[in-house]
Amino acid sequence: MSPETTEVNALDRYECRSCGYVYEPTKGDSKANIPPGTAFADLTDTWRCPVCGARKRQFDNIGATGKASGFEENLGYGLGVNTLTPGQKNILIFGALLVGFLFFMSLYALQ
Repeated sequence: MSPETTEVNALDRYECRSCGYVYEPTKGDSKANIPPGTAFADLTDTWRCPVCGARKRQFDNIGATGKASGFEENLGYGLGVNTLTPGQKNILIFGALLVGFLFFMSLYALQ
């Protein structure tokens, strides 16, 4: 599936390549009086990044909030972790680190 054939959702977020600002349609842009619920495609061509002033074409589609990270064609591989959202992956990683630390600390109780 090429990027040209990927369906664009109205709630997709867009990230500025210059400064990293993320335009979220659910929040809009209070500095430019853009109301919440305005899709990125509906912004005028004169709209600029509120942080660095970059043009609209400097933004990349990063998908909807809570969407599984990674390429769509790769989400079916692995042990099921490819379909997890970034928040779920953080819980899995840091939870495993915490359990490992607790096991390590429990070794002191063997004396």
